[in-house]
Amino acid sequence: MGVVSALGEGPEANRKALAEGVCGIGTLGLFPSRYAGVLPCGEIKTTTDQLKEKLKATESGVTRTMLLALDAFDQAVTDAGLTPSRLSESGTALISATTVGGMCLTDELYKDARNATGGSAYLRSYDCGSVALYLQARYALGGVINTINTACSSSANAIAFGARLIKQGLATRVIAGGVDSLAKFTINGFNALHILSPEKCAPFDKDRQGLNLGEGAAFIVLESESTFTGKGKVYGELRGHGNAGDAFHPSSLSPEGEGPFLAMQKALYSADLTPDQIGFINAHGTATENNDAVESHAMQRLFPSVPPFASTKSNTGHTLGAAGAIEAVYSLLNLVYQEVYPALQFREPIEAAGLVPVLSYTPLTLNHVMSNSFGFGGNCTSLIFSKA
Repeated sequence: MGVVSALGEGPEANRKALAEGVCGIGTLGLFPSRYAGVLPCGEIKTTTDQLKEKLKATESGVTRTMLLALDAFDQAVTDAGLTPSRLSESGTALISATTVGGMCLTDELYKDARNATGGSAYLRSYDCGSVALYLQARYALGGVINTINTACSSSANAIAFGARLIKQGLATRVIAGGVDSLAKFTINGFNALHILSPEKCAPFDKDRQGLNLGEGAAFIVLESESTFTGKGKVYGELRGHGNAGDAFHPSSLSPEGEGPFLAMQKALYSADLTPDQIGFINAHGTATENNDAVESHAMQRLFPSVPPFASTKSNTGHTLGAAGAIEAVYSLLNLVYQEVYPALQFREPIEAAGLVPVLSYTPLTLNHVMSNSFGFGGNCTSLIFSKA
C-alpha cells in the first residue's frame, strides 16, 4: 500500500504522525486563495513543481491530482513487488477514484480557452478519468481500468469494486484507491454550502463547526489468496464491504441514518461477522453537524455497545474522493500494529448520543476494523478489514 497526506509520505510516516497525535491541518500556502489564512486545510507542503521533479513527471498537462496519485501508486506497486511485466498483464486492474480530478486547473484551462489559439494542454487533464488514464499510460497497465466518483465514498467504493473484479474472475490483482488535491473550485464550493470550519475540525464534538478540506492519495494492492505470489507484505484481509443509498438529500444524510446503518449492516453480513466482533471503527466523522449526529445514531442502532471509534479527518482534513483509501490504509495500520489513534480537538460529546471517541494513543487487541465513508447524495460505504 501507499499513501501521501498532510501527515507525510508513506505508511510509516503517516502512522508515526497518527500515533503522536499530529494535526496536519493548517494555513493554505501553495496556491492563491481569498481563504488562505481564513479557512484551515490539510495541505501537503510539497509544491507541484517539486512533485514533478521528484516523480520525473514532465508530460504536458500533468495536474497536481495526477502527481499525488502517482506518488501513492508508485509506493503501492513497489511495496507489493509488482514488476513492469506483472503490471502489463491483462489480469492487473486499476480502479481509481477522484472528485476533483483536473478541476484543480480550472483557472488555467479558462485562461487558455480565452487566449490560446492552439487549444489547452489541460483540456485532456480535465476529464474525470484523466488520473487513471495517466497511470495506465505511464505503467503500461494491461487490465481493466475504471474511475469511480461517488463523492466522499469514491475510493472506498473503488476498493469494494476491485474485490468484486477478483471474485468474478475479471482480474488477478487490483490496484485500488483514490486521490484528490486542494483546489479553489472545491474550497469555494464547500464554502458556499456553509460547512467549512474557521478552526481545526472537531469530529463528534458538541460544538463542531464543520469540516476542513484536505488533499492526499492512497492505493492498496488487492490479490486473492489463490494467486498471491508471496512477494510484498500482507497487511490484512478485506473481509467485507457494504454500500447503501440514503437518497435523502444532495448533501445531507437522513436523520435516521438509513444509509450509514445499512452500509455497516451489509458489510457485517458480507464479512460473516457480528457487531460485537468489530474492535474499532474508523468513522467517517467529517465534523459537520449533520454527519456526526447521524453517524452516531446509526452506530448506536447497529451496535449494542458502540466499539472504540475515532475520525482521522481531525489529522488530515477531509480528502474527499481519497478519504476512503487513506482511511483504509490507516485501518490496516491499526491491525498490523494493534493500536488505535486519538481523535483531535474533541472536548464534549454530542448530547443526544453521548459518544466519546478514542482520546489517546491506545494499544488494542484487534481482529476486525470497520472503516466508514459516506458521500454526497447518500452514497454510503463501509469496509471491514481483518488481521492477516
